[in-house]
Amino acid sequence: MLGMHGTFRANMAVTHCDLLVAVGARFDDRVTGKISEFAPDAKIIHIDIDPTSISKNVRVDVPIVGDVKNVLSKMNDLVKDDKGAWKADRKGWLAQIAEWDKTHPMGYRQEKKGPIKPQYVIEKIAELTRGDAIVTTEVGQNQMWTAQFFPFNKPRTLITSGGLGTMGFGFPAAIGAQVANPDKTVICMAGDGSIQMNIQELGTAVQFKIPVKVAILNNHFLGMVRQWQELFFHRRYSYTCIDCAPDFVKVAEAYGAVGLRATKVDEVEKVIKEALKVKDRPVFMDFQVDPEEGVYPMVPAGQPLSKMLLV
Repeated sequence: MLGMHGTFRANMAVTHCDLLVAVGARFDDRVTGKISEFAPDAKIIHIDIDPTSISKNVRVDVPIVGDVKNVLSKMNDLVKDDKGAWKADRKGWLAQIAEWDKTHPMGYRQEKKGPIKPQYVIEKIAELTRGDAIVTTEVGQNQMWTAQFFPFNKPRTLITSGGLGTMGFGFPAAIGAQVANPDKTVICMAGDGSIQMNIQELGTAVQFKIPVKVAILNNHFLGMVRQWQELFFHRRYSYTCIDCAPDFVKVAEAYGAVGLRATKVDEVEKVIKEALKVKDRPVFMDFQVDPEEGVYPMVPAGQPLSKMLLV
């Protein structure tokens, strides 16, 4: 992943590459950062079925209008390298990417006696489901941490509203995904702000016995906006603190769903295992996480991808 919360290696690779092939990308502002310094030394090939999308945000050198499957099939024929010459040419470049990854890996620190880190919750869910789950997200920090720390290895297993920013999307999306895939584990990664946008759909899920699992990364804030206020407004938190959130366990139980809570690190795995056993109704998992944990790397607004704030 590249962009505002992309990996260090991805952002540096885009910044220093000499050729960028964009397949169906729209080059939104969360990906490009400062457009004038986006992939500044690269020739850009842009493939899209919609001609109006090409050079809309970033000027490209080679526009290709067509169906991606057809275009990539033809490109494969053009770039076959039977003699292995490209492998030698790329050796230094791949070594540079590996070095960026080694020096600035994606990470966090989870203390055994410290507050629960949201990244730890996501990694534990991935571990206990063996990555075999359909994951939906709400919007904000929960969305970015999911993209960073859940190892997706199958297509169509991440359902998110992306840059549209539609808080409240994740829970109904999870319900729909579960109905369409009754034998799959479906998990909604949510924040305590977003989940309240469509929390009433618990009634739908209970009535129709839809066993979606909702992992609420409960930091008592609208976390993404809080992070900006911390970094750029000296922690003058305005309209981001959620002091009057409901007890999500009691809300779940009031609807006839299952409510579980983890307040300590050693409770996280127990809660997830208990939730995964439930097959006949939805489950809310209320994880009380570190209230001021941030999403990093982060590219500040208006800055190029190379100017990342790191942990």
